[in-house]
Amino acid sequence: MTNTGKNGVSLRNLNFCLILAASAVSALMIYSTFSLSSSFTALSEAVTKHHSLENDAASLINASDYLTENAQRYVISGNRRYLENYLTEANVTRRRENAVDHMAEITEASKALMKLREAMGISKKLMYQEYYAMLLVLSTKPGEPVPDSLSSITVRAEDQALSVPEKLRLAQSYVFSENYYHQKEQIRNSMSESLAEIHLITDRAEKASADSHFSEISRERWVISIQVLAIMGMILLTSYLGITPVLRAAEKIKSDSPLQESGSNEFRFLARAYNQMFRKNNHRLARLNYKASMDELTGLYNRSACELILSAMDIKSSWLLLVTADSPESEEIPAQDSSGEDDATAAALKKIARALTQAFRTDDYICRIGSRDFLVFMFNADKSKELMVNKKAELIRSQLADTEDGTPEVPVTISSVHGSAIPDASALMEPVSRDPNAPRRFSRAGRAFFHKIA
Repeated sequence: MTNTGKNGVSLRNLNFCLILAASAVSALMIYSTFSLSSSFTALSEAVTKHHSLENDAASLINASDYLTENAQRYVISGNRRYLENYLTEANVTRRRENAVDHMAEITEASKALMKLREAMGISKKLMYQEYYAMLLVLSTKPGEPVPDSLSSITVRAEDQALSVPEKLRLAQSYVFSENYYHQKEQIRNSMSESLAEIHLITDRAEKASADSHFSEISRERWVISIQVLAIMGMILLTSYLGITPVLRAAEKIKSDSPLQESGSNEFRFLARAYNQMFRKNNHRLARLNYKASMDELTGLYNRSACELILSAMDIKSSWLLLVTADSPESEEIPAQDSSGEDDATAAALKKIARALTQAFRTDDYICRIGSRDFLVFMFNADKSKELMVNKKAELIRSQLADTEDGTPEVPVTISSVHGSAIPDASALMEPVSRDPNAPRRFSRAGRAFFHKIA
């Protein structure tokens, strides 16, 4: 991906678009889950309906067989319990009628219902034979009450004239004849055709539901894939436009180089601002290095450099240390001219310079502002660093008191002040004469701000 335009892509706009895309994918995911759930529900309902239709068909054939069984048992044994079982099923339980009524509620099962009703019609025809056979048996038992369901049927006169054994044989012939079993077979054939139609209906419904279900699963996979790609895209874009430029900028800052203006619009703005500050700072340093010369004797910044530091830098967040070599000499020799120092004085000043250089950071500024005076600027140090400043003063004294290098001890007076206590940095320097072009030196008023460190 290449950056488009000078200003690049805005992270805010990009994140807004990514949020919209994530919301759309999430909405699609939620919709897919509901759709998948609906598809699964439809499949479950199709299976349930299939079982329900099969149960209806089974109920009819089971009820028909149950009636046949009890009718045959009653005709053979004459046990009234089988007669009551038969009448309870026919008039109270009514599994055949309930199965037909239930199947009639399902519009898709019209053909199956037709076959079921056909079987029901044959079953009801057989019931008349079974009723008549049971009534013949009942007629052989004088005094035994006739149930209401059989009271409407009259035994034919020629059958009534038969003897008891003949009536029983006739009754058995009604429920055990080839014609009877032929009709039972017709019932089973109708039931088989009904079940076949039920299976056909169910297969179609299950196939449609399964196809819809698998289609939803396939769409769910696509949505998940899109979501994964969207997440990866978000990570890559954020990394490319935000994280990578920051890491690259950190390396540039460590190497003290300007930042590359790449990545997001916001980072480019920060990079431009940093580069502008970087150029200004380099320009200031260049001016400082150009205008200010180094002290020949000590290799430290001289008084001109100190003046430039005071004019160019903010000392409000800095500590200032004034180090003065204790010497009986009162003559002030300009810091720019070190030719007037004798060997002993030069060695002492060099020792002070070495001690100061070792005690302070590389980004602190150490200036020789007089023949015996040194001023140290500790930038970016708030008031809480006072203890550290005192420890540095102790370190400087200990190094100056060390004579192992062959140089004598150099006594110094060290004073400090925080820049926030100085209302005007220009008050630290004053001209050596009334001539406006005369060089400047550290003023007495400036010294008054400093407090001696014990």
